Amino acid sequence: MELQEQLDTLQQRGIGVAAISYDTVDVVSDFSERRGITFPLLADPESRVIKSFGILNTVAEEGVGDKANDPGVQADVAKYVSAFGANSLIVGTPYPGTFILNRDGIVTSRFFEEFYRERNTTSNIMLKTGVGVSPIAAVRGETAHLSFTAYPSNTSVTVGTRFSLALDVAPGAGMHVYAPGAEEKGYRVIGFELDPTELARIEPVNYPESEIYFFEPLDEHVPIYQSPFTILQEIVMNGDEQAESAMSTLDALTFTGTFNYQACDDAICFLPQSIPVSFTVDLEMPDRKRANQ
Repeated sequence: MELQEQLDTLQQRGIGVAAISYDTVDVVSDFSERRGITFPLLADPESRVIKSFGILNTVAEEGVGDKANDPGVQADVAKYVSAFGANSLIVGTPYPGTFILNRDGIVTSRFFEEFYRERNTTSNIMLKTGVGVSPIAAVRGETAHLSFTAYPSNTSVTVGTRFSLALDVAPGAGMHVYAPGAEEKGYRVIGFELDPTELARIEPVNYPESEIYFFEPLDEHVPIYQSPFTILQEIVMNGDEQAESAMSTLDALTFTGTFNYQACDDAICFLPQSIPVSFTVDLEMPDRKRANQ
């Protein structure tokens, strides 16, 4: 499990970890021993805590109820429960997701997806919450205008994985690059343009807060970045059966595209730049063995 793999990093950053399951203590204990889990794995066999957090998957119960054959119910089961249908063993399960709590037990952020097969990785959540991860498989470069480091949050993904391509940028001395909104003034906004693939969905780039730059000669105000910053290009591996079948024939998947930007200083606006980018992630098929088998 990736959460176990990231445990040392999380604890070094003062973050505690616990997971909750609707399984019994015996099942959870067996699962924990087999998988080498060292963080608290909590048993909630009556789903009391799951219900109190409002994340009980009620669709699972509908999928084995009187209306199990209703097309609408079956469509909901395929989206929220399992592509292989519902059964009594999964009644009581929560919607899969992650809560981030502060030291007072207050939820500060949460990460849940509509499609049950789409899951944020631990590394991706760390990036999105600003905790950060150590760059792995990084590509570093430097131009006349800036230096950058590009790296995926994860080097291994599976069906439904939600991960990110991160870009750490440090503009050169006296330089700035353009943030969203600057395109209205004719400037090229910094970002990725990844080539589409049938096996993944490319999400919009996640940008940090920018600042407003006043360019006196043109009397214009433009959103820019002139201090080091990070942008995240989120990618979601498809979770349908066709995608899983295609992934099962591959060991890895390579994403290609360009890193685009335009830089200026206080006197000159340089031509827009496009730098080819390419990164490869390993593909791993999901483990279908249930914890209580």
